[in-house]
Amino acid sequence: MIRVRANLAHIKRTLRPLYAWTQATPKSVFLDPSWNRSVPIYPGMVLARTSGELVTLIGPNQVPYGFAADYVGGDGFDPLLDVGVNATAVWVPGADAEFEVLAPAFDDTQAWVDPGDGTEKLVYAITAGTGRGKLALATNGSVATAISTQAVGRLLKVNSASKITVGGLR
Repeated sequence: MIRVRANLAHIKRTLRPLYAWTQATPKSVFLDPSWNRSVPIYPGMVLARTSGELVTLIGPNQVPYGFAADYVGGDGFDPLLDVGVNATAVWVPGADAEFEVLAPAFDDTQAWVDPGDGTEKLVYAITAGTGRGKLALATNGSVATAISTQAVGRLLKVNSASKITVGGLR
């Protein structure tokens, strides 16, 4: 359940676990206090560990840790600021985990095409610019910004222009 103020009742999570309750690990973490909230974080965007239990939106030369479970400023909703605690969560997917990810947690300006022949397409994270933290394909020439050197998942299905299904890495 997502609890929002009445004026934000239209908000829905942009990360939806399909096969995650035993296939992925929800980890309790803290948003790094040095995060300046320069880019809104939507559930499903990629976080990286900074030290200990601290996480931040992935940046250059950082290793992907998992998918953000909470909003941090996305859609004008920041429950961490509302309660004054940096406690949040990150989903760390296992090999057989599956998540639906809604835009804007992924780069919906790319041509997300399901190959339809069982070919595996790896999904990465944008590490710079206004798209920082969003999921992206490495093979699409439209990504002008840097992407993570390590994949964060596999593209399983393109549900629509605003929704994809991503699985864990094998």
